[in-house]
Amino acid sequence: MNPRAVWGCFCLLCFSLLRAAEGNSQLLSFQPGTLYQYRYSLDVQLHHRPTAWPWGARLQAETLIHLHRLWRDRGGEELLQVQIRDLKAKHLPEEERSQDSTGGGPVEIALSPEAQAELQQPVFISWNSGKVKAFYGNEAENILVSNLKRGIISLFQLQPHAGTTVEEDASGSCQVTYTVSNHSITKIKDLLSCSKPKSGFTSINKIFGVEWQPSSRSQYVVKDNLLQSVLAEESHVVAPALRSRSGIKITSRQQLQLVPPAMPGPAEVSGQSLKDVLAGVEARPQPLGMASLPFRRVCTHCPSLRAFLKALDRQRVKTDTSKVATAWQFQRFIQMLRGAKKRDVLQLLRRTPEETRPFLVEAAVATQSVASLAALSDFLDFSKEPKSLLEKFLYAAAFSPQPSGELLHLVLDKLDGKQLAPEIWETGIIAVGSLVGKLCQQKLCGLQVVERGVETILRGLRGAEEEAQVVVYLLALRNAMLPETIPTLLEHAEDGPTAVTAAATSALQRLPAPHVSSKVKQVMRRIFHQKRKSYDKTCRLAAAEILLDNHPLPMDVINILLATSEMETEMATFLLLKVQNSLRDHHHLAKKIKKDIMGDPRINNYNFFSKVGISSSFSGPLTVTQDLTSTFGLDLLFLEGGFLRKSVSDFSLLSHGQRLRAAQVTFEAQGMELMMGENLSEGEEEPELMAGMSATFFDVQLRPVVFFQGYADLMAKVLLSTGEPTSVVRGNLLLMDHHQVIPLQSGLQVTVKLQGGLGLDISADMDVSIWEQELKSSVTARGSLAMDFQAELDSPFLQATLRGQTEVETSIHFDTKLRFSSSPVLMCLQLREEQVPYREVFTVSQSAGSRSSTARKGRRGTVPGREFALHQTNSKVCNLLLAAEKE
Repeated sequence: MNPRAVWGCFCLLCFSLLRAAEGNSQLLSFQPGTLYQYRYSLDVQLHHRPTAWPWGARLQAETLIHLHRLWRDRGGEELLQVQIRDLKAKHLPEEERSQDSTGGGPVEIALSPEAQAELQQPVFISWNSGKVKAFYGNEAENILVSNLKRGIISLFQLQPHAGTTVEEDASGSCQVTYTVSNHSITKIKDLLSCSKPKSGFTSINKIFGVEWQPSSRSQYVVKDNLLQSVLAEESHVVAPALRSRSGIKITSRQQLQLVPPAMPGPAEVSGQSLKDVLAGVEARPQPLGMASLPFRRVCTHCPSLRAFLKALDRQRVKTDTSKVATAWQFQRFIQMLRGAKKRDVLQLLRRTPEETRPFLVEAAVATQSVASLAALSDFLDFSKEPKSLLEKFLYAAAFSPQPSGELLHLVLDKLDGKQLAPEIWETGIIAVGSLVGKLCQQKLCGLQVVERGVETILRGLRGAEEEAQVVVYLLALRNAMLPETIPTLLEHAEDGPTAVTAAATSALQRLPAPHVSSKVKQVMRRIFHQKRKSYDKTCRLAAAEILLDNHPLPMDVINILLATSEMETEMATFLLLKVQNSLRDHHHLAKKIKKDIMGDPRINNYNFFSKVGISSSFSGPLTVTQDLTSTFGLDLLFLEGGFLRKSVSDFSLLSHGQRLRAAQVTFEAQGMELMMGENLSEGEEEPELMAGMSATFFDVQLRPVVFFQGYADLMAKVLLSTGEPTSVVRGNLLLMDHHQVIPLQSGLQVTVKLQGGLGLDISADMDVSIWEQELKSSVTARGSLAMDFQAELDSPFLQATLRGQTEVETSIHFDTKLRFSSSPVLMCLQLREEQVPYREVFTVSQSAGSRSSTARKGRRGTVPGREFALHQTNSKVCNLLLAAEKE
């Protein structure tokens, strides 16, 4: 073949490929002197998800969009004027459809002449072949109207070639991916990547937050370098993480269609630069951001603190924390206080009766507004106020779902340099640890007040002279959970006395697995295997748990198992059950090395695991739903004589990959065996007679409670006992607090709110009968939960609110009965739940112009009470003891 012919064919092929590439990356443009008309339609819907048919709110709008080119520079940048003409909007007043009917038709929304005039004010964009470079308009314009125009302008944001980039539109600055096929361009927007002006807040623990599942897809059609049509669809599913069936679905559909033929339009404006052209425009537009501006709805029916104060003498504040009415009242007070001024909050605290002040202090702490914290600062006098009120304030701060630096500053100021009662000082230091930890989880460790809080704990720990003080500071570090304090915890764990070692190892147990380094494991090995000194069995077991629960090495597990052959029967039995539970649990990290461990013939035999002690360790699910698994675990460690040394009851929540220790109650008793004439083990120190309890709620360690310490104290408690249980915690918590603004691409805004108030009343009691030779303990937890979840749609023509409210009351009892008059000791455990009443209400409220409507649906019911079967041996002993009581 002729070389020239080959070369000519090659050039022709390259030219064809280049033309094809240009066709796929055509330059978009609007012609001068031409008026383009686009028909624009918008359809936004909000629906409650639990209903079997659509039930919610719907907004539809239609308008003509006039667009023409004002100016173009040599680089291809164009200044376009965009104007809304003759907008019509309609909505469904109560879209409450049954399966047999289609409901009523849409009702047109009457727009005032002022609203129409504002809508028709033109906006301007700097545009270059699909890319919106800048947006200009009237900065004094109504935010909702301005956002609606941003939504329309966002449809002109595109690129004619494939690829991934970052674009800014009404949703914010987002990552988008384009694919191109002939005349069609598809844009997928990653709404989770969008950055926008910060607004809102959420609970630190994701279990109490909101699950958000967004999606966005836009389809463009471009022919002859001109945008012909756009179809943009997005959806958002939002729901409380604990209850997805109470979610709300939001859909938005925008459509833009070119109306042929093009009409003659205004001529282009002459100018040297874009700035010169804009200066000559009559409206004098100012540069505006493309991202929608957050809009704050004014609540006309929300409770007002000023109005409440006027009728204070006639108002009654509910204080029974186990009742759901109190939980709802708690949330209403938070709403009132968030909009109140300092003088009104202070007046409320001073004027209310003394018995209701703890409730109001909790509400003021949960509010965390500048005014409420300033009022608390003036109101609380740590040298005069009752201890119960001060403790209520400190625990309310410790349980805050997303505390601020100002709250920690207030707590530190109240503790600084004052002579406090021991209970208040201990609670205060533990609260400081909780606040420091939660602020660091919010990535606020660098705040000066956080550094002050950490230094307060560490300085106090260094200067503590009494063992009890050291323990309190270590419990504060347990709440803080800071990686930089690990060396301090290791030092106290290895070298301290029993109580100090126990507190330090419990703090190390809370560390996430990535922070349990080889150095931490090395110290835990020395404690467990007692390489440097002897340790109490509870401390050795805690060290073993750290090794087992954090990416365990096969050799560590094997060595722990082999060590049980040299232990007392009860400790060995307990530890073997711990290891077996770990290996059986499909979610436990030790599951991966099960084959390596069971392949060792020294371990994998019947004789090794056939210990006959009465100590036990087990865990299992209580409730399993689509979103949540709740588990109950119980560890019981006995002494050789059959006396209970330690019991740990654990209620945990697992949801969406998150784990939360909802409640952990630990009873410890020591020295009981000496009172009954039992002998000590060789080398064991004589323990002091005592019994006490410590508790953790929602991952916050509380101040330990001592029932009695020493024989004289025991006798005094037995003789002078009133029979009343000891209150562990009683109060109201703001468990869920979420506020999220979702800007739709259409320019409309959806605000998602979640508030969950929890009323909690937990008491414990231990009764020791020397004459009957019995020990009884009981933990009673009564609670109420009120959850309010809502989504608000804001537009220039319609405001709609979808709301789901859930309320529950529950009561759980955990009783232990121990009879040590026989051998072996008999023990019965009972875990029972009373019937649980619940109620759900779903509401749709809409307001358009002077018209408003509200529709409600609801359901209520009762879950029967139940008693949980813990394990077979326990059931047999309980039947025996209960039968003896009836005789």
